[in-house]
Amino acid sequence: MTTTEPPDERRDDLQSDGADGLLTEPALQQARQSGDSAGGLPTAAAQPPQHDADGIDGARESFASIVAETLGLAPGSSRRRRAVSLLVMLSIAFMAVFRDTLTGYLLIKPSVTRENESNAEYDANKAPFTVSVRPEEDEPEAWAMVLDRALTPEEKQKLVAVENDRSGAFSYLKQLGGRPLAGKATLEKAPERYKAQLVSSDLGEYADVFTMNVMSTRSTGVVINDWQVTDVTCRKSTGHTIVRLPEQGGAVYEGLQLHIPPLVGEPVLTDETEGQGESYFSTHYIEVGGGQPSSGFKVQAIAARGKSCEWGIKIRYTDPYQTARWVQLKDDNGKPLRVRTDSVPTDAREEWVFIVQPWRLCDAVDLRTCIT
Repeated sequence: MTTTEPPDERRDDLQSDGADGLLTEPALQQARQSGDSAGGLPTAAAQPPQHDADGIDGARESFASIVAETLGLAPGSSRRRRAVSLLVMLSIAFMAVFRDTLTGYLLIKPSVTRENESNAEYDANKAPFTVSVRPEEDEPEAWAMVLDRALTPEEKQKLVAVENDRSGAFSYLKQLGGRPLAGKATLEKAPERYKAQLVSSDLGEYADVFTMNVMSTRSTGVVINDWQVTDVTCRKSTGHTIVRLPEQGGAVYEGLQLHIPPLVGEPVLTDETEGQGESYFSTHYIEVGGGQPSSGFKVQAIAARGKSCEWGIKIRYTDPYQTARWVQLKDDNGKPLRVRTDSVPTDAREEWVFIVQPWRLCDAVDLRTCIT
């Protein structure tokens, strides 16, 4: 709001100011009129307006001042210096924003290397392999069943009248508690040095067969290239009764064979191929891990005649981590694995044999005494 002084009071004030050398209001009006007529000083209304560029330049200067102040530049610094400082600050801001990405990019190779080393260390600390051993379940070509008791007349009759074939008799005797033994492989192609060992040794005629499975969870391969039989302990067989199904000719089995205690060079290959009777690990190895499937093979262990033995297995392996050593196999409880190998008793009280055609069960001592 604007206030207006009374006219009389205003004129009195202006006139009184004239005494001090200032123009009074009449004099001021007169000066304005003379100026208008003489082309003198322009009035305020006649002065030219300020151009818009002045406002833009002022805004630029104000913004530049703000930026300069933000960047810590002294007032009045040149535009070039301000531009350089601004570029430096923008570069620093850019580096700050993309620091993590750039750091990750620069360190990606060392990071991958460390990760690979960590994975390799973790893999190397895993168990190189695990081994499971279980008795062979399939019926062999020729077999002998050992029982710790005598067969009853009813059981003998059932073996002939009801279970009237070899497979039925095999299954029924296992139900009665019989322990099956397989006829050992005939190694006709074995080297003469190995055959000579077989002839000169008092060895059992049946093998206790088991299947060994080896597997590994390692991401790299593990190679098994040898094994040893350890800690053999034997006792007299406690078998009471023997029931046999004799061979109907020579039998060949795929897998390995060894005696307990082992002969020189055992275990040997039993396959009917080149290398039969040769030391298995002289020409073969077992590889597991690294995506390889588990490896399994059949082992025929032959105990001394009339003996029941237990023994352990020590295996040598190598891996890509420059490890090469022997390990003792252990069972699920962490104790040394013990494999049992039986033979037929030498003093059995009863011994029976199956005659195939016609199917009958006969006394092995007197083949004329048969159950039909």
